[in-house]
Amino acid sequence: MKMNIKKILKELTLEEKASLCSGADFWHTKAVERLAIPQIMVSDGPHGLRKNDEDSANPQEAIKAVCFPTASALACSFDRNLLTAMGKALGEECQAEKVSVILGPGCNIKRSPLCGRNFEYFSEDPYLASEMAAAQIKGVQSKGVGTSLKHFAANNQETRRMTVNERIDERTLREIYLAAFEGAVKQASPWTVMCSYNRINGYHSSQNKWLLTDVLRNDWGYDGLVMSDWGAVDDRVEGIKAGLDLEMPASFGKNDKMIVDSVNNGKLNMKALDKCVERVLKLVDKAEDSRNTCEWDMEAHHELAAKIAEQCAVLLKNDDDILPLNKEEKICFIGEFADKPRYQGGGSSHINSFKVTSALEAAKDFCKVEYAQGYITTEDKTDPKLLEQAVECAKYNDKVVIFAGLPESFESEGFDRSHMRMPECQLELIREVSKVNKNIVVVLHNGSPVELPFFDDIKGLLEVYLGGQAIGKAACDLLFGKAVPSGKLAESWCMKLEDNPSYLNFPGVGDEINYSEGIFVGYRYYDKKKMEVRFPFGYGLSYTQFEYSDLVISENEISDDQTLTVSCNITNKGKMTGMEVVQLYVGDKESSVSRPVKELKGFEKVSLRPGETKKVFFSLDKRAFAYYETAINDWFVEYGEFEIMIGSSSRDIRLSGSVYVNSKSKLPVQFTFNSTVGDVLSCSEGREVFGGFIEKICCSMFDSAVSGIGMDMAMAMIREAPLRGIITNDSRPEINRVWLQEMLDKLNAMLEE
Repeated sequence: MKMNIKKILKELTLEEKASLCSGADFWHTKAVERLAIPQIMVSDGPHGLRKNDEDSANPQEAIKAVCFPTASALACSFDRNLLTAMGKALGEECQAEKVSVILGPGCNIKRSPLCGRNFEYFSEDPYLASEMAAAQIKGVQSKGVGTSLKHFAANNQETRRMTVNERIDERTLREIYLAAFEGAVKQASPWTVMCSYNRINGYHSSQNKWLLTDVLRNDWGYDGLVMSDWGAVDDRVEGIKAGLDLEMPASFGKNDKMIVDSVNNGKLNMKALDKCVERVLKLVDKAEDSRNTCEWDMEAHHELAAKIAEQCAVLLKNDDDILPLNKEEKICFIGEFADKPRYQGGGSSHINSFKVTSALEAAKDFCKVEYAQGYITTEDKTDPKLLEQAVECAKYNDKVVIFAGLPESFESEGFDRSHMRMPECQLELIREVSKVNKNIVVVLHNGSPVELPFFDDIKGLLEVYLGGQAIGKAACDLLFGKAVPSGKLAESWCMKLEDNPSYLNFPGVGDEINYSEGIFVGYRYYDKKKMEVRFPFGYGLSYTQFEYSDLVISENEISDDQTLTVSCNITNKGKMTGMEVVQLYVGDKESSVSRPVKELKGFEKVSLRPGETKKVFFSLDKRAFAYYETAINDWFVEYGEFEIMIGSSSRDIRLSGSVYVNSKSKLPVQFTFNSTVGDVLSCSEGREVFGGFIEKICCSMFDSAVSGIGMDMAMAMIREAPLRGIITNDSRPEINRVWLQEMLDKLNAMLEE
């Protein structure tokens, strides 16, 4: 039965209202038995259910569950339907375990490959991150379970994460670090949003009114609940004022008392408190109203995890078509990860998997493989005996598959990486094996990009990221050709750490960090710099080949309130059924502000049989062409020609065309004495007011003051001059400051009409 929230609000005491704004313990909201308000449970996610086992003697032990691929892998699928399917599975598990809200997904931007929590985040690109997050949220919430979109916002490092102050300009925030959240909020309406630990421009996220109310609620229309990350609250009363509804976990009544005292002494308005309490009650009511009995099949979800992981893996190299493997050949697996795969990250998202399928186990379905451990993961130290065994194993086999990557000690929640290197013991293993066998495939298990000094010494490279508990099965299905790779990189791989745009400003000095690279994150930076990368954003190979053709752009010119339709044909020209991620990018050919060369604005994943052709459609609205203009506090499209690019990666553009987009709005302009001649002449009103007058003055000025240059050069020089220069360079008395001000007043009045 639904609660009468308006009635309950009137009956709650001040102390009860304050108590509802914090947790009862680590995982539950507070109940008010007097008014039949129940408590609900939240639990860690986001790629599996991490619920504490209440029957265990160890209070920290989690129940047995299924670990799905982490976000770093999931985003490489570029598949919304896949994320929704996983979300539904998580929703079923939550219902069965009486969990009302699962904490996730996380859609923070991958600013640096060093962030220790990158495995929990989708992408360097906000559009891809928002689409993946929205799809997962829709899946979970379709089962009557809430999500908590996190960590809002700009949680891009673990170093000093609870105290760091990030200096980020508003355009960068809006276009990069908030856009992923915006798309997910508007598309999927998560039940809750979780604020981050960090400060942004001096304000803790937990008490940042601009972030939690002005942007999230007023600009985006969000009407759900905002909760804190665990321990993120600084000043609870300021948090109430800013729009932080629920503090998690419990604060032993200390912050509740602070709320009560602040209301009593007039420092906190009761209306602000009531808003927070009402949103808490609405969440509890929705959760209880959505409660249903549900059973879930662990084995079925394990199989789903394998299917998902299969579509997330990215084939990065396949020289001489070394893959798929021929099971008639002699094959050896080398590396501890073949037997004990690293399939998830460390920290709050760590799942107590009910079982794990290794590649060594899964390979039995295809052929007999030899195995050598090769290295240990407990420390970065070469074991001579293990190395010798691995080299001997490699000598007498046709193909070698080395399972390598990053151990959990290299990346986890709570700390950042200090470099992009793999363990030296693994690098030494690959070097030594490559001396005795040239047919090497490396399978990488890692949450974030690594440097690849061995790249030229191997023929095959399969990136599986942290692919969940069934990654062994998925990897073998791909290695032996039962499945065809279809993943694409959701982040650029730079050649070396120093190439990354955040390199000079990560992780900051003390508690201060400047996001001085601005909007140029990931491929936006590498493309603008025309910089070589190891692998570009959106890159991934297949066992088959795809042809792009017949680009159709619905209009030659549109206004920014219209939708543009783009389509093209994709044909499978190979001999195997496969899936291709068709990516659409938009670039402003000429802009008055600095913009990326191209930005992802659409993608579709299509499955094609050999010889089959399908038509793919995209719809582009204003946001596909706009940048965030702080002068109007809104998105703005500058009139001009935009290039429409369709390709297989950000650097493999197969089709391109263009469209002219006309803006319905104008930017506010106020010309002054310091405005340049060129600025005035760039607008029609300026040319009308000053017209040939400026040109006449220019000619006179340069005839008398400059010799030996042509009119074009003279005009180029004068366009950079401030308007006040006209006065001092004209001998006529009527050309003075009063005259110039009158001209400017006339021009500015015309611009305001």
